[in-house]
Amino acid sequence: MPKLWSACLLLCAALTASAQTFRPPATPLVTIDPYTSVWSFGDELAGSATKHWTGKSQPMEGLIRVDGKTYRFMGAAAPVMKTILPVAKQAAYTSRFTTEQPASADWYKEDYSAANWKSGDAPFSTREKNDAMLKTGTEFQQEVWYRREFSLAAADLEKPTLNIFHDDDVQVFINGVPAYECGPCFTSDYEFKPISPAARKALKKGKNILAVHCKNGVGPGYIDVGLADEIAPKGGNVVLAAKQTSFEMKPTQSIYNFEAGPVQLKVSFVAPLILNDMHLVSRPVNYVAYELKATDGKTHQVQILNTVSGLWATNDASQQVDGKKESQNGLILLSLGNVEQKLLARKGDDVRIDWGRAYLAAGMSGVKSAGIGSPEELTRSFSKTGAVTASQTIAAAADTRAMGIVTSENVGTAAKSLHIMLGYDDGYSVAYFGQNLRPWWNKDGKSNIHAELKSADTDFDKILKQCEATDEMVYQDALKAGGKQYAELCVLAYRQAIAAHKLVADPSGTPLFLSKENFSNGSIGTVDVTYPSAPLFLLYNPTLLKGMLEPIFYYSESGKWTKPFAAHDVGTYPVANGQTYGEDMPVEESGNMLTLTYAICKAEGSTEFAKKHWKTLSVWANYLKKEGFDPANQLCTDDFAGHLARNANLSIKAIMGLACYAKMAEQLGDNKEAAEVNALTKEFAQKWMDLSTDGDHYALTFDKKGTWSQKYNIVWNELLQLNVFPKTVAEKEIKYYLTKQQPFGLPLDSRKTYSKSDWIIWTATLATNQQDFDAFIKPVYKYAMETPDRIPLSDWHETVDGKSVGFRARSVVGGYWMKVLGEKWK
Repeated sequence: MPKLWSACLLLCAALTASAQTFRPPATPLVTIDPYTSVWSFGDELAGSATKHWTGKSQPMEGLIRVDGKTYRFMGAAAPVMKTILPVAKQAAYTSRFTTEQPASADWYKEDYSAANWKSGDAPFSTREKNDAMLKTGTEFQQEVWYRREFSLAAADLEKPTLNIFHDDDVQVFINGVPAYECGPCFTSDYEFKPISPAARKALKKGKNILAVHCKNGVGPGYIDVGLADEIAPKGGNVVLAAKQTSFEMKPTQSIYNFEAGPVQLKVSFVAPLILNDMHLVSRPVNYVAYELKATDGKTHQVQILNTVSGLWATNDASQQVDGKKESQNGLILLSLGNVEQKLLARKGDDVRIDWGRAYLAAGMSGVKSAGIGSPEELTRSFSKTGAVTASQTIAAAADTRAMGIVTSENVGTAAKSLHIMLGYDDGYSVAYFGQNLRPWWNKDGKSNIHAELKSADTDFDKILKQCEATDEMVYQDALKAGGKQYAELCVLAYRQAIAAHKLVADPSGTPLFLSKENFSNGSIGTVDVTYPSAPLFLLYNPTLLKGMLEPIFYYSESGKWTKPFAAHDVGTYPVANGQTYGEDMPVEESGNMLTLTYAICKAEGSTEFAKKHWKTLSVWANYLKKEGFDPANQLCTDDFAGHLARNANLSIKAIMGLACYAKMAEQLGDNKEAAEVNALTKEFAQKWMDLSTDGDHYALTFDKKGTWSQKYNIVWNELLQLNVFPKTVAEKEIKYYLTKQQPFGLPLDSRKTYSKSDWIIWTATLATNQQDFDAFIKPVYKYAMETPDRIPLSDWHETVDGKSVGFRARSVVGGYWMKVLGEKWK
């Protein structure tokens, strides 16, 4: 018996250690759409302020009060930042600057004379920085050096901090001492950055010199630097930290457990992204659910405060919000919205919504108090009294306003549950070829956010069970297909893949599921973003994938796009009035559209979707017949790697697209076309093997031996039973790839060591045995769990050190489900 017990303990310890290895780079908390998307960027829920996926602060705070003692469990306490030296946005200033390399290496020192430098108004920026909020100053193209003199009445600062906006690389000196350096890197707005201990000591009473060097690598440039003093909470304003005891992430839920004195607190962030229920996918409501239980056998008075910042409803802190407090249908409803409502006016990548209203709501029966005020006022009032009394609805800067709801329970040994709701009403979601479209949940304009919140509250228990069933299904599907680490990658990607889209109805009522190309260029409806994300939606709701393709079909069929190949995108989010990307990807997007259309036909067991768009599909197929096999010098989806002529992987895409077209032609009864195209694809496949063969593998391009690349596009050959290439092609490639692995994954090709995790999983799906599949998955898992970049999952990373190269929070991680799709379609 003791031996058995000992073995059980070892097993439990092993399982616990295994569970503890799951450490997402960032954790989704609220995931509704590309705009309402709030994350925790660390391991501890209370370790830092919650942020929008772009990295901008969008605070959501949580405090629990047990028998009069207050603990913080969510969101770091916002420090008071006292301005010492204002930035240009706060107060205009003039500085000495030069755009020529200073003759002396001592340009940053105190006694250096900059009398021969120019004098100009800050900030120093290029004209391309198109942000009406910011005053544009002197233009510089590559580099700028500037010096700013300021005076301090006293040097006994608590925690001096830079207030800085730099684009790109920057060096900052204080009185000749290095204070801050970052490169290659940039910020896209003003951020507080710590200064070095030596620079802190260098600050002195009286005259001080701030010296700055900024190098603009590419695109717009911007530099502005000021100083602030971070004032820590003191005395009665200090709140204890609840002890975080565990964390678990599921496809639709992020779950944290805490100890707050004698009370256990379970906090679940629930996003009802249940793909077979389009209303729930569209409904702009998430939940924070609480479960409370005493651990000492006694009964305790417990209150929980939830606050949501006005920054949820603005692009930046300089915009003003107003507040509303309402009671109806048994709910307490608080909301904050930008005073200046410019519907669908702001577009781009690193931007946040600034029209519509953010909502915080709860059932009236469990609410002790609710109000709108400054974040500090709400938390201070709650800590002292267990309630909030503020109700300031007057317009004020977004970061000075928050809405808070206090729920209350007497908690004993029996678990008590309660929940609050977080929502966002955007009114209109996208502009679509000249017409503003409402969200799917209100496509006919007959519903309203109040009714949706009421329905969400009433159906909470039922929806939670649906979420739990979805969590189990998604995890088990991935576990059976590829093992534990693979399943956990799918869990990590689920909400990110879905919430990077917006579901709307076109004027005819057809669903459109429009992606935003997050942190790559902000395009809307990008075909080569749809392509990698497709496996998730092919598995669980092909209608949503059709909703991604429909805008591209409409663009061509309306005559608005007249080129003989598919467009790259339909605009810049949220304005879908036509392609805005600067360069076409003819073979890439045409191959994508043909392949995905046939995949939808297979998933639905029907050719209706292909029949509906057959004329357009035929135009694109004809283009690929002529131009697809040996692609000209053009971009593919891996455009970050630059142009590439005679791209072997892109050629495969064209061949796969044509093979899919032949299958559809056959099923639609056009046997002549099917036979001709089938013969052509067989000819292309043989020529491809002849041209790209390079000994034990196939080359990156037809004309460059000694190179290689992932041929992830060939995955459809087996998956869709196209049978164009012999299986030996994939087998040879897999064997070769296994010799090229790096610690954090398989590089994309022989040019660089970076890679795309979605493509690695497509490549891994080519493996014919579990051992080889695992060999590709293990380094990707290591990347996801160990990357030093604490941001929503980046799909573009360095395989040598696990660092993000670019991109984050993109829908392409829906491609992680390729292995599940392959197993299902077997």
